[in-house]
Amino acid sequence: MTVDLHTHSTASDGSDSPTELVERAARYGLEALALTDHDTQSGIAEAKEAANQVGIRLIPGVELSLEVDKGGMHLVVLWLEPGSGPLQDRLAELQDGRTDRNRLILERLESLGMPITAEELEEEAGGGSVGRPHIAAVMMARGYVPDIRTAFDEWLGTGKPAYVSRVRLSPEEAIRLSSDSGAATVLAHPHTLEIHSSHEMAELLERLKGAGLTGIESYYGSYRQHERDGYAALARRFGLVPSGGSDYHGRYKPGLDLGIGYGDLRIPISILEELELRRP
Repeated sequence: MTVDLHTHSTASDGSDSPTELVERAARYGLEALALTDHDTQSGIAEAKEAANQVGIRLIPGVELSLEVDKGGMHLVVLWLEPGSGPLQDRLAELQDGRTDRNRLILERLESLGMPITAEELEEEAGGGSVGRPHIAAVMMARGYVPDIRTAFDEWLGTGKPAYVSRVRLSPEEAIRLSSDSGAATVLAHPHTLEIHSSHEMAELLERLKGAGLTGIESYYGSYRQHERDGYAALARRFGLVPSGGSDYHGRYKPGLDLGIGYGDLRIPISILEELELRRP
């Protein structure tokens, strides 16, 4: 049996509702699914209800964007139950930061001759948390860009004209808050770290492991097999669990599907079991 431990719904920047996501996972024969929307758990209750209906295991989670000097560092947090808690209470502050960021992005786009209304974004997000993929989709619908990738490559990506940074947790703080909340933590898609030396990677992993990191996302949707094998070996070298997930966003990532990535991704349930044994 296989699992998918990194997915997104309309609660953040995916195109499937939590119910649709769970139903798709059941159709695909997945044993378990983690819902890890960006900085929010507003889709967990709906996903749990759907999971109970179709008989699939739902792992409540979240994905956090972290504050680092270069590149992008994200943390997938697993077994984070909605409600009050050390990390849960901070998520509200992070959501406020997202709202402010979206407003500033719209202001920049308007100054660049690409006006978008807040109402358009809310409609695109379907009532969920608004993120850059929603902005990119509206830009495409308006004819400003030919596709979502171009929107990021030319306008919304880091360092591009409409990019705006936002409030983020430090890696150590995010891991500590997650551990204090009883959750396991996985360093997501490590290729985005922009680390090009083994020494620098070793220093980072030792630091994060010391803070309580549980695993590294090794079996990632867009990785080729040699990359998956390499990151899995790296995880084992540092005593971490090689986790995995598709990073499914529905139509916002064309061609990438739930559970299988671009067709050849398989994440065995043994990975989930190992992560659960390492929970704080």
